[in-house]
Amino acid sequence: MQLFNREQIRQAVAIDHHALAAVEEGFAALGRGEVVQPPILSMAIEEANGEVDVKTAHIRGHDRFAIKVSPGFFDNPKIGLPSLNGLMMVFSARTGLVDAVLFDEGYLTMVRTALAGAIAAKYLSRDSSRRVTVLGAGEQAIRQVEALRLVRDIEIVDVWSRRGSAAEEYAETMRGAGLTVNVHDSVREACAMADIIVTTTPSQAPILEAADLPEGVHVTAMGSDSPDKRELAESVLTRADAFVCDTRAQSESNGELKAFHGREVPFKVHELGQVIARGDRLRLSDATITVCDLTGTGVQDTAIAAHALNRLG
Repeated sequence: MQLFNREQIRQAVAIDHHALAAVEEGFAALGRGEVVQPPILSMAIEEANGEVDVKTAHIRGHDRFAIKVSPGFFDNPKIGLPSLNGLMMVFSARTGLVDAVLFDEGYLTMVRTALAGAIAAKYLSRDSSRRVTVLGAGEQAIRQVEALRLVRDIEIVDVWSRRGSAAEEYAETMRGAGLTVNVHDSVREACAMADIIVTTTPSQAPILEAADLPEGVHVTAMGSDSPDKRELAESVLTRADAFVCDTRAQSESNGELKAFHGREVPFKVHELGQVIARGDRLRLSDATITVCDLTGTGVQDTAIAAHALNRLG
């Protein structure tokens, strides 16, 4: 068994085209029905404002599968510790023996989450997209744009955050990456000229409304990943010409389809892996509005873990 730490993994794995291809192929395998993926195991540790998620998947025919343990303890920053952590255990799919432990401290989750957003934009946004609006100013707000630049020639970023100081800090960071960045006081103002909107918040109430959507925009919502989170108003989902999610079951329990709990969903639900595998064209014109809800899947973890081990040798 091999043990790799975060720094070793960070040096081997980046948000680049190689990692993008690995995660995209994982989605495609899911869409082809080649993946065994159980539901997420989630446990709350309420007295510490914490939660732990366990995700896994096996891609049939692959030599390895990963099991990821991902704790989030959200009061940690008050004592100088990161709120997110975790590791991935990688097993042989032939013998069940442990091949490696990737003590990445959440790094690989960050990478594969950012890449999933880029993959959604690759298949759902206009090819000509140059301007992205980011709602939120945390690490994923940075990484989602970094990954987007692999698939679209992003030039301008518009940002909104509940904390204006965080938005200003984010703007300085992104200007350092060669982008034009505008900070806005309202969501509607931030979204007015967007080709792509990415929501990256832990909000428990919708922050984006249908009235905020310009014609032809693509929306990637990646912040709602548990039963108590919501970023999109129901009106956004019903306004969209095409709604896509990583898995319908997870979107209904953890993601944006919770809006219709106990009611019939009044539109067709597409899964991203099937869109990739079948080559579905959901954007019928430059005016088409698309929405993709990403809750994070075990197949992404197995795919990025396998990619990491290939790079680590």
